[in-house]
Amino acid sequence: MSDAVKLACATCGQMNRVPVAKLAEGPKCGSCGDPLADGKVIDLDARAHDKATRGDELALLVDYWAPWCGPCRMMAPEFAKAAQTLKGRARLAKLNTQDHPDIATRTRIQGIPALVLYVRGREVGRLAGARPAAEIVAFVQGHLGSRA
Repeated sequence: MSDAVKLACATCGQMNRVPVAKLAEGPKCGSCGDPLADGKVIDLDARAHDKATRGDELALLVDYWAPWCGPCRMMAPEFAKAAQTLKGRARLAKLNTQDHPDIATRTRIQGIPALVLYVRGREVGRLAGARPAAEIVAFVQGHLGSRA
């Protein structure tokens, strides 16, 4: 990994260059001031999803979910724990497929919850079904190797 990575702000869409050494400190967007990588799950809309999945240089794990899905709601606290564990090494985000069915179709989501890991604009792995935090973390680390 280089000495800095680009991260898309989920709020304003601005691309930010963040020094790798500062990732664990919870960097903020240079434009709007919102957190970029604070160990919390990011809620994505369509614009933020496309910008982050294509432009982020830090691993991005997206949970494709819906509010009516029981397993999705059950996994939410585990996903949040995984986000905290992976702080500084990966960002975790959620996209509501009920609100954004076009993205679910485009990304070939066939069941939810579905976790898709993106690294530098490429999908590198998928995980289906509700999972505990430890399995989510292991999935990300397994795809990133020594980088996670």
